[in-house]
Amino acid sequence: MSSGFTLVELLVTIAVISILIGILVPAIAGARRAGQRAVCSSNIRQIHIANELYAEDHDDRFLTGASGITGNNLHRWHGARDRVSEAFDPARGDITPYLDGSSSSKRIRACPSFVHTLDDLGERGIGFESGCGGYGYNNAFAGVARSMNKSGYWIIDDDSIGAKRAKFASPSVTIGFADAALAGNELIEYSFVEPRKWPQRPRFSPDPSIHFRHNGVCNVAWLDGHVSPEHRTFTTSSGVYATDPDQLGIGWFGAHNDNRLFDYD
Repeated sequence: MSSGFTLVELLVTIAVISILIGILVPAIAGARRAGQRAVCSSNIRQIHIANELYAEDHDDRFLTGASGITGNNLHRWHGARDRVSEAFDPARGDITPYLDGSSSSKRIRACPSFVHTLDDLGERGIGFESGCGGYGYNNAFAGVARSMNKSGYWIIDDDSIGAKRAKFASPSVTIGFADAALAGNELIEYSFVEPRKWPQRPRFSPDPSIHFRHNGVCNVAWLDGHVSPEHRTFTTSSGVYATDPDQLGIGWFGAHNDNRLFDYD
């Protein structure tokens, strides 16, 4: 009697293997995405800690977000450059010494769910802010010094210094950093998380830049140091850019269409 497989047994075995692969592949992909989100959460926590260490050395002020952005435009919290035609160099960022130098900084400033986008943009010479690693800073309120004018608008007093830590009344519910990107002509890196409303023009909204890249979730580092996953609740488009933020998973979280998760109150 033959001990080999019959054709029917072979087909059944192949079918069973196919079913098992169909069950395992989504589970493996899900575990991989969960792992990437966990690494991202660790990265963004370390970036916030670096911001705290920076403040301790700089008169209790957070990182400067973009000194001279309306002038020479050579500085970001994550890097600096000599000419506007160049990408920002992460080794020259104010945050870099607080992330144990440029090599460690590069590893930390790279969301694993966004690194392929960063690499692709860099290879094409258009990733000018790739040094942010896919993370955005609450520059609107933490990265500048502001005061309220007589009309009740938060105007910039000085963009060469960050805000005082004591300025924020509720750090546990104020965004420090979050997963970020911008829907330009395509999905691109962006180093700020924009608030719901322009501080100096509260009747108008910027394009969103919080990126819900982890299977519909974004990681957020709050100013008190804790990190949480958040789900998107709202998005919009100004029409300035060709790409719809909604299609790329970009928007805001929270129940209120105001700046309470960003500002000093």
